Amino acid sequence: MMIVDLIDGDDFRDRLVALDIHVPRDACPETCARLARLKHDEAGVPGLEALVRELMAQTDVMLPAVREAIEQHLMELPSGDGEPA
Repeated sequence: MMIVDLIDGDDFRDRLVALDIHVPRDACPETCARLARLKHDEAGVPGLEALVRELMAQTDVMLPAVREAIEQHLMELPSGDGEPA
């Protein structure tokens, strides 16, 4: 039997906190993604675009709530040159 480590809300939150995004401990994936987008829009978040790409390459081991939150809030991040990521 193979055991797979799923990307859940806690994993998603921890990855955002590692990028210095303040997210409440009990935040759901949607709130995490929304707060990450707000911080990115206000001040930029180095590494957020790369994290989104990395996570979306692993949707087969991602809980649907995390995938939906990323798709809803983080897929069209503006990059430093003013173009969507």
